[in-house]
Amino acid sequence: MEWLDEPAPGYPKRPVPRDEDAAKALKTRILTALYNTRPQWLTDAHAALDAAVAAAYGWDASIAEDKALGELLEMNLAQSEK
Repeated sequence: MEWLDEPAPGYPKRPVPRDEDAAKALKTRILTALYNTRPQWLTDAHAALDAAVAAAYGWDASIAEDKALGELLEMNLAQSEK
């Protein structure tokens, strides 16, 4: 893999495959493949993010997704009435 500068300033370098084999390998490195394998570090990262978001809203870390979505909807509706 080689890293090339983007022509526009402010953007990070982008990976460019060195050869055809590297190009094939790069095509397999997609989010779908990552989430289909669901490695433990990714599960742990999602759990940590969920806990941080819950804490930011003052909720218990074990809040159910439906409950959190309901709370967010209520906050959004209240904000839209202002």
